[in-house]
Amino acid sequence: MEPLHHDTSTPEAGRHRRKPRSRTVRLSLAGLALALTGTGVALMPAAQAAPEAAVQAAAENPYERGPDPTESSIEARTGSYRVSETRVSSLSVRGFGGGTIYYPTSTADGTFGAVAISPGYTAYQSSMSWYGERLASQGFVVFTIDTNTTLDQPASRGDQLLAALDYLTQDSSVRSRIDRGRLAVMGHSMGGGGALEAAKDRPSLKASIPLTPWNLDKTWREITVPTFIVGADGDSIASVRSHAEPFYESLPSSTNRAYMELNNATHFTPNTSDTEIAKYSISWLKRFVDNDTRYEQFLCPLPRPSLQIEEFRGNCPHT
Repeated sequence: MEPLHHDTSTPEAGRHRRKPRSRTVRLSLAGLALALTGTGVALMPAAQAAPEAAVQAAAENPYERGPDPTESSIEARTGSYRVSETRVSSLSVRGFGGGTIYYPTSTADGTFGAVAISPGYTAYQSSMSWYGERLASQGFVVFTIDTNTTLDQPASRGDQLLAALDYLTQDSSVRSRIDRGRLAVMGHSMGGGGALEAAKDRPSLKASIPLTPWNLDKTWREITVPTFIVGADGDSIASVRSHAEPFYESLPSSTNRAYMELNNATHFTPNTSDTEIAKYSISWLKRFVDNDTRYEQFLCPLPRPSLQIEEFRGNCPHT
């Protein structure tokens, strides 16, 4: 189907190339520097410092996307990218139930990492739709999926997340925008349990984010994928004592891992727009899918307890 275009941020500023200065102008600038300072220090090296630093940063990490992050930029409802979306019918795919792809409209920055997101038990992709534009506007291709049936269990949901990633990178209309080596999974409730299953089954994933996860399997010693688990202090369906906490504690200490327990939250808190979930999910995806160390500052040192956060655990610094 034709993509649906939604402008979720201000339009990106156009890039303008300045015409090279003539030799006469360059000599005049140097002469002005001498006249004003009485030294032989010209202005050009200082003027070149910023672009040279940008080139060096790009060479060190070619996957950095977007401007330097701030607290306000990762808490904002929209990032620096305009977002388009395209719907995928269940009739056109195999292994999962279709869904909606959200992606940065511009291709000027190259390819992007991608994340597939599963809803929970009895739920549909609409319960996770807010992650689509929120994460895509920060520089990711996001696929919120429906499962084959709403009653599918975590192991099946894990398989479906991986099938969705395979479709994204091999057959989807946006496959040319995606870096196949930078993929992640997220999910809520049994979908969160599915995100753990997917991370166990495909260690090449760059990140996994289970949200108030539910799974009968309590130990995940096999997982090497960087995993960020979100629990809720008031969760009466997948209590943190029976699910999120033992999941986190079973992860190997050698695995990059973090656990955030939300304050005054319930099992269904991840189904509606939430600043803390978005802020730290964006930071986790940026840090491990994009290998963007600019976001390490939001994860380490560990965030302190607050009105929104009951506790935050993790291993710092990340490797």
